Amino acid sequence: MLSALRRKVTIGGSSASVLGKSLLAIRPGVSTSRVSANAGKEFLLLQPRGIDHVRNFSHLILPGCSVGLTKTRDVISSIPSETILQKSRRAFSSEDRDLVDAVVPFMGESISDGTLATFLKKPGDSVAADEPIAQIETDKVTIDVVSPQAGVLQEYVAKEGDTVEPGTKIAIISKSAEGVAPAAPAEKKSEKAATKPSPPAETVEEKPKAKAEASPAVEKPKPPSTPPPKRTATEPVLPPKERERRVPMTRLRKRVATRLKDSQNTFAMLTTFNEVDMTNLMKLRSDYKDAFVEKHGVKLGFMSGFVKAAVSALQHQPIVNAVIDGDDIIYRDYIDISIAVGTPKGLVVPVVRDADKMNFAEIEKTINGLAKKATEGTISIDEMAGGSFTISNGGVYGSLLSTPIINPPQSAILGMHSIVSRPMVVGGNVVPRPMMYIALTYDHRLIDGREAVFFLRRIKDVVEDPRRLLLDV
Repeated sequence: MLSALRRKVTIGGSSASVLGKSLLAIRPGVSTSRVSANAGKEFLLLQPRGIDHVRNFSHLILPGCSVGLTKTRDVISSIPSETILQKSRRAFSSEDRDLVDAVVPFMGESISDGTLATFLKKPGDSVAADEPIAQIETDKVTIDVVSPQAGVLQEYVAKEGDTVEPGTKIAIISKSAEGVAPAAPAEKKSEKAATKPSPPAETVEEKPKAKAEASPAVEKPKPPSTPPPKRTATEPVLPPKERERRVPMTRLRKRVATRLKDSQNTFAMLTTFNEVDMTNLMKLRSDYKDAFVEKHGVKLGFMSGFVKAAVSALQHQPIVNAVIDGDDIIYRDYIDISIAVGTPKGLVVPVVRDADKMNFAEIEKTINGLAKKATEGTISIDEMAGGSFTISNGGVYGSLLSTPIINPPQSAILGMHSIVSRPMVVGGNVVPRPMMYIALTYDHRLIDGREAVFFLRRIKDVVEDPRRLLLDV
């Protein structure tokens, strides 16, 4: 066909109709008017340049090429214009402006990393600005990772149990709901697909069964069963593994275990005991508890009395408030009392700073506020840093007597216990008295027994007669 076209062009068939007829013969789908008009223009342009240009022009009208072009046009024309505009807009605009990263906040100077404990939100949930979406467990406190802006939680880029550092990205927040695919329809589809059995699988499974039925079953001889070994009388019977649970330790629990073991390995710990008659302190509380609550808005407890007694004892025996640092002794001219608080996640020790400058009401308010934060897990590292002396009240749990362990880097700790009514000799008569055992564990490298006994004796005197605080005697 192309050779005939070339011969006609060479002979002088310069008419546009000749080329138009040839084009119709090659591409029947092209309309006559369109071909004749376009062909005339193209041939007028190609005629002066010779037959080579006609050969080049013929490549444009090959059947395979023309069909391919037609299919491409059909595909492009079938795509909605909105989709094309949207794709082009995505290509040349920044979608990242809609996405913000939720990163691990600064956790404190002494904390370099933490463990991603729990996720508080799920992908697809709406979040407000500064709303916690995850919790990170550190050696000391639990820190919340908050959403930087309001929007929708798109996805998590970290997993629970991962060790993360400050600045690590853990989630992506979308300012709008775009880009968050709903998970429910996909789950329904997958469930439907799982419930529908596939016919080909059934036919494939039936054939092997038929073959298996046809083949005679040959039973292999079973090896003779050996009787179980008899247990000796001294061999212990261990419980089955199914009745045990293995749970990884939390960061706080591991930190507490490390510090307490280091305390035992470092300090030469020794404990001295005494007992306190709580009659006068309990009477003071009973007489003024209503007026105290009405004026200060907080209940009057025993902790404020023991904190004031400890402050007085530390002022009389400043060596108990000191600490060993290498070959030196550091004497502290301030009194920061640490209060041990037991929480579901572990033991924390918030600090009542400048306790020597506080009255009973201020101490009670500070202790209540710190205990509430510790229980809720919102206490900060700054509120637990430092401390020169620790008080541990095991009496709230019913402890009668214990030997507390020093909280490093301090040098001593006071242990309070439960109040028990016991017979005591008062003025030559045996009478029941509310008594409490108190214990002082101290670092014997720094504190001698004399100072420790005098310290505990001072606490006993102040608690049994609180008027000493007013008279400073």
